Amino acid sequence: MNQRFIVTKEHRRFIEFAEAVRRGHTIGLCFGPAGVGKTLSARRYAHYEKAHDLLTYWGPRAESDVKIYAALNRSRTVLYTPSVLTTPRSLKDELTLAISRTNICIEQHLEPPGHDVPETWGRTHLRNYVELIIVDEAERLRPAALEMLRDRYDRDDIALILIGMPGLEKQFSHYPQFYSRVGFAHQYRPLGRDELQFVLERHWRSLGKTLDPEDFTDAQAIATIARITRGNFRLLERLFPQIQRVLRINELDTITNDVIEAAQSTLVIGVT
Repeated sequence: MNQRFIVTKEHRRFIEFAEAVRRGHTIGLCFGPAGVGKTLSARRYAHYEKAHDLLTYWGPRAESDVKIYAALNRSRTVLYTPSVLTTPRSLKDELTLAISRTNICIEQHLEPPGHDVPETWGRTHLRNYVELIIVDEAERLRPAALEMLRDRYDRDDIALILIGMPGLEKQFSHYPQFYSRVGFAHQYRPLGRDELQFVLERHWRSLGKTLDPEDFTDAQAIATIARITRGNFRLLERLFPQIQRVLRINELDTITNDVIEAAQSTLVIGVT
């Protein structure tokens, strides 16, 4: 199910934003329409795809985990997504647990078992290596939970990024104690024309085809996909499996307007 990650200009801009927040020990707000890639970029930056199972299902270590320790040491980041009913207490407990486990992994990279400083190993939980907390779906945070995050930011000097929909920056402006600490705001935009073509070339290639913008049929296909998705990364990723399905069922070899329209008809596409 996991597809190869495509590094876009917006992803690179997110990396620059996250690094600036992390270096400045400040608070950053990242906002953009649903499906443009905010969560994907955050997961990539925090190495969440690699670390999720290890951090969630805490248990005996495996030899392959050393690569995850190294990745967490590079990012020094915790990614957290509150549930709809998250309370300030559960937010505090879950964040503390995630940070503690991440710290243990980082320390195992810095001072692996057998390292000649055994006394530091017993104090693993006392030292914090995490430099950045990223909170996705931040609109779910209640005022008390937001205040708890602000207090943690003040006490622990850990940078903070909140990710959400457009209007997030206006929503948090109603909390002056929190908003006065915001150092950066980053708008995550849909794919532009050139980037959309770049991503489509990758999808064409995955189907064993070559996209030629000079070819009339391919140019029409690009225009149709741009109209349907409006550069929305998630819609694009949902559309292509259906395109592949239509090609296979009808034993077709060329991606045309008709194929794309047929694929679109199988999707529920909301306003983006």
